[in-house]
Amino acid sequence: MKANRELRNGNVKPPRHVKICLAASAGGHASQLRALAAAWEGYPIFWTTTTEVLRRELEKTGKTYVVGESNRNHPFRIISVLLKCIRIILRERPTIVISTGASVGCIMCFLCKFLCRGKIIWMDSITNVHTLSLSGRLVRPISNLFFVQWPELEEKYKKVQYLGTVL
Repeated sequence: MKANRELRNGNVKPPRHVKICLAASAGGHASQLRALAAAWEGYPIFWTTTTEVLRRELEKTGKTYVVGESNRNHPFRIISVLLKCIRIILRERPTIVISTGASVGCIMCFLCKFLCRGKIIWMDSITNVHTLSLSGRLVRPISNLFFVQWPELEEKYKKVQYLGTVL
């Protein structure tokens, strides 16, 4: 706890081996992830997102990659996004992925876990009241930390934690 406080105050430099990928689709996913900014303050980060609209804002805090939108209804787009994400993972070699979803977060989590042996921190969107998101259900088995924003979900699913809401 003391080390985290000192790190945030700038008294301690983060370990050199830590590099955090922040992955979120545009809109609510990105807004919720940005609300957690204090969690990675002082650590080297980079962003992976889906639209150019966010680039200018996100680049104020770290390098930003835009990979395009994808979802299960457009399989060819998923392939394109997957290939872009592979290039990013191999270039950046993150040790941690923090994501709120959706597909770009899911893809980055799996790539980081299996190509870089990284740690995965997932926060499911606040809009998921009764069940986990599809991306969340896929990522939960490989996650190191998995947060939900509704206490009922913590009771319903194993290996999830409720600590409160972000938005």
